[in-house]
Amino acid sequence: MKRNRNKQILGYCFILPAVIYMIALIGYPIVYNWIISFQDATALTLKDSNRAFVGLANFRAIFADKTFWGAMAHTFIYTIGCLVIQFALGFAFALFFAKKFSFSKPIRGFIVISWMLPVTVTALVFKFMLAQDSGIINTILMNLHIIKEPIGWLLKGNTAMFGLIMANSWVGIPFNMLLLTTGINNIPEDIYEAASIDGASKFQQFKNITVPLLKPTILSALVLGFVLTFKVFDLVYVMTGGGPVDATEVLSTYSYKLSFQLFKFGEGAACANVLFVCLLIVALIYLRTISADEEV
Repeated sequence: MKRNRNKQILGYCFILPAVIYMIALIGYPIVYNWIISFQDATALTLKDSNRAFVGLANFRAIFADKTFWGAMAHTFIYTIGCLVIQFALGFAFALFFAKKFSFSKPIRGFIVISWMLPVTVTALVFKFMLAQDSGIINTILMNLHIIKEPIGWLLKGNTAMFGLIMANSWVGIPFNMLLLTTGINNIPEDIYEAASIDGASKFQQFKNITVPLLKPTILSALVLGFVLTFKVFDLVYVMTGGGPVDATEVLSTYSYKLSFQLFKFGEGAACANVLFVCLLIVALIYLRTISADEEV
């Protein structure tokens, strides 16, 4: 008993630094953000420890702002667009690289480079590629006679959102590929061999074996992709800054503008908390789905 207790104490000592880190750098900012979202926190009152409690006034203020609802819509459009592209192509790459052939691993390693690069670097690369005058995208399209004059990809609302989705998908495809390739490789080959003996076609094997057995991996890839995409900030801030004319404004950039450009810290915190709640709901749905699958 004493030996087991000593092991437990030793285990707690090992995880204590991580717990302190989580509380100090994650837990405290979240709690503080919720507190100031219910207070009159501006540039003049931020340092005041006795800031006035305003209840839901900050939330009512952002809900009455058309820019907030535009940012909410843009966030979902951006997230869903990115998820569809990066998951579909990531799944296709995973199925391809799950097969054993020469140079499979080196090629897969090159593809992963885009995921390993800092997001700001990716944003700058795509910003230069989509530039109206000197961008390589316009140069290629004009040389192929697809377009007659350069397009300002990041200067128009629809094309700017498309540019953001394209840039983020380029980062997310390797992430989905890695997760799904691992899941595919963990499926026993005996199941496919038995299905082939029974006369099942490749499509039937994919439909009745691969997809059902990959369900936990697929859910994980979709949820992680949703969370990472929904809370995007650096990519949008570097490429468009939320423009043109708020056409690519998302919740994170809108919260940043409220807090650090307009100095409405209370409203900025409220906007950030809305984003937090959206992600929390997705996480709870994911946990509920996983728990239901485990019970079955």
